[in-house]
Amino acid sequence: MAADAAGPERYGCVHYRRKCKIRAPCCGEVFDCRHCHNEAKDSLEVSIHGRHVVPRHEIKLVICSLCNKEQDVQQDCSNCGACLGKYFCAKCNLFDDDVSSEFEFSQVDETRNCFQYSSSEVFLSCFLLFVLCSLVFQVSKNQFHCDGCGICRTGGIENFYHCDKCGCCYTYLLKDSHLCVDRAMHQNCPVCFEYLFESTKAVSVLHCGHTIHLQCLYEMRAHQQFSCPVCLRSSCDMSAMWQKLDQEVAASSMPAICQKKMVRSLPSSEFRIWILCNDCGMTSNVQFHILAHKCPGCSSYNTRQTRGDKAECSRV
Repeated sequence: MAADAAGPERYGCVHYRRKCKIRAPCCGEVFDCRHCHNEAKDSLEVSIHGRHVVPRHEIKLVICSLCNKEQDVQQDCSNCGACLGKYFCAKCNLFDDDVSSEFEFSQVDETRNCFQYSSSEVFLSCFLLFVLCSLVFQVSKNQFHCDGCGICRTGGIENFYHCDKCGCCYTYLLKDSHLCVDRAMHQNCPVCFEYLFESTKAVSVLHCGHTIHLQCLYEMRAHQQFSCPVCLRSSCDMSAMWQKLDQEVAASSMPAICQKKMVRSLPSSEFRIWILCNDCGMTSNVQFHILAHKCPGCSSYNTRQTRGDKAECSRV
């Protein structure tokens, strides 16, 4: 077929290369894919009462892009015989001709990036490796359907496992290292509030187990924010920063005026406050300093003052 020989890049949209469109079961309109529908129908330009997303599993009709035949969901057109998508999932109603293209690190499965790492250092190393490989090799997307997630993903089923507690597929690099959080991926990004499980953007798993868009994480760090927006635990290795703070605290003597303003009745040697460590959860009674307060349990400066009276150390 001449039209088919022209190549799949002629058809599809910015989200998928394929030879069919969908009829949305929610509104009856035709779109290139469910993402195109959601961008048009679930945007700020639409009345709040009219906003909706297409239920992907309820899609029943597709339209062949070659002959315009509307038909039931199937891989090959019932009229002209064209393959509507080299990858086809009858469970997700997903079609995709892009099965062996150059690897795009930001373009992931139907909903979300599978490449998640517990630290930015590991992520950056793997990212550079994949970029280098993509310059030389043609890497298959290796789509697969995960029954636990209920959606299709990319990267090869042999490279990922489904974490039942977190409710998502994670790379095997995280199997023995990530901290499980109930339905961690079924939450909104704590920065931009986009639903992470349905997001097409890259997602990162923090040390604490909470999840966040990778780009949002980078923007936080660009603004000198290095703690999880949900639990306030440090989101990366801060040991080098704590060492610098050790030096700055040692080199900075407490101004007497600050002590007088805070506690007039106590001499400076007895001026102590209660702090809570956001990293280890210990509450401690430490000497007040204008710069920062160090946790005696884990040596972290990621702490906050709770009260100003004297007490012994305890753990919460």
